[in-house]
Amino acid sequence: MFVRAYLRASTSEQDATRARDPLEAFARERGLTIAAWYVENESGSKLARPELFRLLADARPGDVLLVEQVDRLSRLTAGDWDRLKAEIASRRVRVVALDLPTSWAMAAPDPDDFTARMFEALNGMMLDMLAAVARKDYLDRRRRQAQGIAKAKGEGRLRGRPEDAKRNAGIATMLSKGASWSQVQAATGASRDTIARVARTVKVAPRSNGRA
Repeated sequence: MFVRAYLRASTSEQDATRARDPLEAFARERGLTIAAWYVENESGSKLARPELFRLLADARPGDVLLVEQVDRLSRLTAGDWDRLKAEIASRRVRVVALDLPTSWAMAAPDPDDFTARMFEALNGMMLDMLAAVARKDYLDRRRRQAQGIAKAKGEGRLRGRPEDAKRNAGIATMLSKGASWSQVQAATGASRDTIARVARTVKVAPRSNGRA
């Protein structure tokens, strides 16, 4: 039996390896060794996660997929969670999560058949429940964020990115001298929307929208 640890954070700004120490401690207390680590910065709401599926491709029947929390594995929709569960089941991988004590027995080296089947059934129900809770938490946080942004905009506390006056002055100068939009974009890195906005202020002739 191999223990394969999966570490995930939602964004590149977050530390996906934060849970490494508690996972190592959990394995050590049970006389287990984590044979491989799979680390990625991807949203748990996405099914397409390269490292998770590399883990499943590497796994052999009876291997343990170890995570800190079920939400590291799934914040998926019900349909995508069913697809992921089917993939895990087809690989005959045991899911063990630190926040799911009923799963800990699955980390035993050689559980007898009755124990294995009992805990597999119980674990499946608990995983479904925690995956649903994780999805609800994800949707609730997204809704609260959207409400907060809308409120801040309504109160005038949230504004767009400050205008780069120096860059826009350069764009205006280039446009006034007949430079094409593509030339301006290559020189300044500005988006075409920004160039279009500056062009309207300096009343550039339509021909300067060329793609030279």
